[in-house]
Amino acid sequence: MQIQINTDRNIEGHEALATQVSDVVESALSRFSDHITRVEVHLSDENSAKKGGNDDIRCVMEARLEGRQPSAVTHQAATVDQAVDGAAEKLTRMIESTLGQLRDQQRRRTDPPPPGQELPEES
Repeated sequence: MQIQINTDRNIEGHEALATQVSDVVESALSRFSDHITRVEVHLSDENSAKKGGNDDIRCVMEARLEGRQPSAVTHQAATVDQAVDGAAEKLTRMIESTLGQLRDQQRRRTDPPPPGQELPEES
């Protein structure tokens, strides 16, 4: 699973931030790593450094599941840590739901699945 981190000009994208965000994403999504090819994380400060305010840090996470269109979630919070944690939780729930729906659909099929499409494992 490849993780790509992008920041806007108001958030410093230093190495420590990249490592921290990667750790959170890997921890939250590790059990789905066989199904995820890439996760993109976009961090931005909605009100910029000049204004401040509540819940102005935005984290958008986009996961690319094998054989599926990318799925994205957004979470806004007061800090980068809170925004990343919230988005990771939302993305985890969305992937659980998506893979669960795929399992249910494939179990209901009467014909064999197309070559290369395996049943996602339950977690």
